[in-house]
Amino acid sequence: MSETSTETRDRVRALVRQVLATVPTEGEDTPNNATSAVEHVVVTSLQAKLSREWDRDESAKSLLTEDDLRGLEDGSRVRISATAKFTALAEDIVKDRKLQLIRKEPRVAATKVRTVAIGSDHGGFKFKEQLKNYLSDLGLNIRDLGTSSEDAVDYPDFAHAVAKSVSGRQVDVGIIIDGAGIGSAMTANKVPGVRAAACYSVVLAKNSREHNGANVLTLGAGQNSFEEVKSIVDAFIGTDISEDRHKKRVGKIETIERQYIR
Repeated sequence: MSETSTETRDRVRALVRQVLATVPTEGEDTPNNATSAVEHVVVTSLQAKLSREWDRDESAKSLLTEDDLRGLEDGSRVRISATAKFTALAEDIVKDRKLQLIRKEPRVAATKVRTVAIGSDHGGFKFKEQLKNYLSDLGLNIRDLGTSSEDAVDYPDFAHAVAKSVSGRQVDVGIIIDGAGIGSAMTANKVPGVRAAACYSVVLAKNSREHNGANVLTLGAGQNSFEEVKSIVDAFIGTDISEDRHKKRVGKIETIERQYIR
C-alpha cells in the first residue's frame, strides 16, 4: 500500500513537530552549537524513518494480536505476511489508529508440489513454525500435524502422522523435523508408500527427489541453521524424478516393499 504525496507531507510535518518540540525556546541557556545539533537530529531522524518501507515488521506471524500493535503511532506502517489474520481487538487498533498494512509479497519459486504435511517433535518445534510461514509465502497449502509447543513429546507419533498423510495421498510431500532427522525417517519409512530421506544438504535433498523419488523429507534441528533448512527444503520441493532409469529403480524399491506387506 503506497502513500500519497499529501500523506507523505503530513508524516514529514508530524515528525518535524515531534523533534522540534525538544528544541530549547528563546531565553533558555543554549550552547553555541545547539542549533546545528538540532538540525542534525531532525535531518537524521527524518532520513532514518522515511527511508524505511515500514515502521514495524510483523511478517513472521500468522496471527496478530493487540500486543503486536501496541506502541505504534497513528498512521504507522506495519509489514504483515500475505495470509496474516487479526484478533478482534487487533482489528480495532488497526482501524482506530489508521495503521497502514503492507502485506509481504509471496515469494515466487519453482515448486513441484502444492500441498505439504509438516510435523515435528519438541526439538524441531521452532523450526516447524518458521518453516510453515516460509512455505505459506511460497503459495503452498500447509497441513500442520503438530506438535504444538516445546513440551517434550515422542517423535514417532508425529512422524507417523505425516507419513500417513503422504501415504494416503492427502498431500504431495511431507516434512518432519526432530533433533537429528534420523528417527523420524526410520518411523516414516515403516508406512507403505513412503520414501523418507534424512537430508542435511541441498545436494542430498535434490538427489533424494531426482534419483530416489523421496516423498518425505526429514530434517535435524540440531544439524542445520534455519537458513540452511530453507535451502534444503527449496531443493526438495523444487526437484522431481524425471529420468526413466531412476523411475525404474524406484519401481524396484516398491516391488520389494510389496513383498513384505500382508
